[in-house]
Amino acid sequence: MQSSLLFAPAGELAISLIAGLFGLLIGSFLNVVIHRLPQMMQRESDNYCDVEAGKPPRHTTQYSLVAPRSACPHCGHQITALENIPVLSWLALRGKCSQCKAPISPRYPLVELLTAALSALVVWQFGSGWQGLGGLLLLYMLVALTFIDFDTQLLPDDLTYPLLWAGLLLNLNTTYVPLESAVIGAAAGYLVLWSIYWAYKLLRKREGMGYGDFKLLAALGAWLGWTMLPAIVLMASLVGSVVGIALMVLNRRGLDYQIPFGPYLAASGLICFLYRAPLAEVSAIFYPVLR
Repeated sequence: MQSSLLFAPAGELAISLIAGLFGLLIGSFLNVVIHRLPQMMQRESDNYCDVEAGKPPRHTTQYSLVAPRSACPHCGHQITALENIPVLSWLALRGKCSQCKAPISPRYPLVELLTAALSALVVWQFGSGWQGLGGLLLLYMLVALTFIDFDTQLLPDDLTYPLLWAGLLLNLNTTYVPLESAVIGAAAGYLVLWSIYWAYKLLRKREGMGYGDFKLLAALGAWLGWTMLPAIVLMASLVGSVVGIALMVLNRRGLDYQIPFGPYLAASGLICFLYRAPLAEVSAIFYPVLR
C-alpha cells in the first residue's frame, strides 16, 4: 500500500489527477457504449434473422459506436462539441436538451464522475506502468458491463471475451498473478457459475442466471487468479441478495423477480482487484475446500 494521500509526493498526485481527467473523457465514451452496444447487437440479430428467412435486412443505415453522431432521442437535435463536454455540459444545460428542453438523465454525468474517480484510484494504487494501464482497461470494461446489464440483463460477448483474453495476456509476465493461477481462475470462474446454473435449473425447472455471468467471472479469474474467486463470489452474492430482497419488498414482487447479477460480480471483482492483499485472507478460508 502506498503512502497516505495527505503525504503523497506531488508526482503521484499529479498522475492520479491526470488519470481522473482522462477518466472523465472515457466515461463520456462509455455512455455511448452502454447505450449503443445493445442496440447494435439487436440490429445484427434482426438482420441475421431476416437474411435466414430470405427477407431483405431491416436495418441498412450505419449504426456504430462512432456513427451517427449523438442526438437527443426526443427531438433529434445533434449534440454539438460544446454540449458534449463531460459533466460541465450537463450542468450548463441544467440537465435538459438545448432545443426541446427534454430532460437528460443524470446517469450520464454520474457515469463520467464514477469513471473519473475510479481511474484516479486505480492509478493511485498501481501507478502509471503496465499494472496501472491494465487496471484502467479492466475498470472501463467493468463499468460498461455493469450498466449494460442493469439496462438489458445482458453481458455482451464483445466485452467479456476481450476482457478474459486481456487478463490472460497481461499475466503472461505475472503482471498481477502467475499465468497458471490466471488460467485456472478463468476455467474455475466459468465452471463454478455454470454448475450453479445447472443445479438451479434442474431443481427449479427454470434459469437462475445467464451465460454472460459465467464469462464475466471467468474473465475476473483470468485477471485475479483462482484464489480470489471465493471472495468475489461471496461478496457479490451477499450484496446481490440484500439488494434483491430490498427490491422485492419495495416493488412488491415475488421470488420470481429477476435482478442482474453481473453488476455485483463486476463491483466485487474491482474491489478485490484494488484491495487484493487484505481480501486474500477471506479467500484463504476456502483454500482447503478448493484443493
